[in-house]
Amino acid sequence: MRHEIRFSGYGGQGIILSAVILGRAAALYDDKYAVQTQVYGPEARGGASMGQVVIDDEPILYPEVTEPDIYVIMSQQGFEKYGIRAGMDAVMLLDADLVRSRPDCRHYEIPATAEAKGALGREIVANIVMIGALVTATGVVSREAIERAVLDSVPKGTEELNQKALKRGFELGERA
Repeated sequence: MRHEIRFSGYGGQGIILSAVILGRAAALYDDKYAVQTQVYGPEARGGASMGQVVIDDEPILYPEVTEPDIYVIMSQQGFEKYGIRAGMDAVMLLDADLVRSRPDCRHYEIPATAEAKGALGREIVANIVMIGALVTATGVVSREAIERAVLDSVPKGTEELNQKALKRGFELGERA
């Protein structure tokens, strides 16, 4: 089954890395096909950024995301630029503290940044918290696949922190 996932937020939140990790989980560890693309402005850090992933059980003939069915939005600017036109059938995960708007589609408020700052002591892992919530809320890839992809993708020496962030995200996604 084809899924089109769009991540958006601001530069420095790990939006592009999140899309890369999800694509890696699908293609390398869940025996699916995946294509990842990204967009970010010249301002990079602080400006709106967006990463997209297409995941399918069949070979992907058209790699562009045309109508996302899953959104992960981590900033108000990201919502306004990339999430505001979400279809009614879409599912959206929002960073509860950074996104003020709420879509008409089914959505889950995930306090990813607050959890990363508070419970984990490092805001930098908010994207990993959100990835964990994404996996348990949607089942787009398996927990095992995302765990392996995260460990493959994070800097050496940060594995334990990122594993804790992912676990916390799983817990938040289960409540969604």
